[in-house]
Amino acid sequence: MLIVVPYYVYILRCDDDSYYTGFSEDLPLRMKLHWEGKGARYTRMHKPKKLVYVERFDSRSDAMNREKQVKKLNHHQKYLLITSHIKT
Repeated sequence: MLIVVPYYVYILRCDDDSYYTGFSEDLPLRMKLHWEGKGARYTRMHKPKKLVYVERFDSRSDAMNREKQVKKLNHHQKYLLITSHIKT
């Protein structure tokens, strides 16, 4: 039986209203590290406020490629991505 390990691309909104984009195999652990100030350098300097977006992938390479795409977006484009996926 083939076990697929999911990977996640996520966006955090920080206290200064900037966005941080990352990817992880273990999203709960990664969020814990960000909240505790032990995550990425960016989130140590810009305290994360809220997880605002998540995409799931079945391969590491797909997640890494998507992370690169999202990181190239400007602030407004990330906002549009986030708000286009909010269910009302």
